[in-house]
Amino acid sequence: MALVRWEPVRELTSLQNEMNRLFTTFFDTPTSGNGEGATRRWIPAMDLVETDEHFVLKADLPGLAEGDVNLEVEDNVLTVSGERKAEHEDKREGYVRVERAYGSFRRSLTLPEGIDPEGVTASFDKGVLEVRIPKPEERQPRRVAIQVGDRPAAIDGDESA
Repeated sequence: MALVRWEPVRELTSLQNEMNRLFTTFFDTPTSGNGEGATRRWIPAMDLVETDEHFVLKADLPGLAEGDVNLEVEDNVLTVSGERKAEHEDKREGYVRVERAYGSFRRSLTLPEGIDPEGVTASFDKGVLEVRIPKPEERQPRRVAIQVGDRPAAIDGDESA
């Protein structure tokens, strides 16, 4: 019988890989929808980039038009939602393989405090939604003058007061 050294880090890595596989399988497995075949849950890919003046959200929404997408900002939460409809309605004999996902989606992102919802802009080009969210202005500390007795306080080194 050979002795095998137990390595807890390897066991944790193995457990993490199995959990990742389980969640990937759970969320990507086709589910049957009202007997018409298998459909996949669709979650569009999104990138959020920070520039000097904006947060820029880019979402890949292939096959959608700007009218198929809803964009809302409420209580510092940006929500992108919509639906991509299935294109294959022709039912003939034979096997049809469907790998592209269809259906409704809804993604929400919490924005930092101080965002002006009126300043949010969006554009849609070639299936890519771009949302620009202006950063809130940084608050600068305000200097408060201290008054001594009946005379006004000296401000910024003014000793004549």
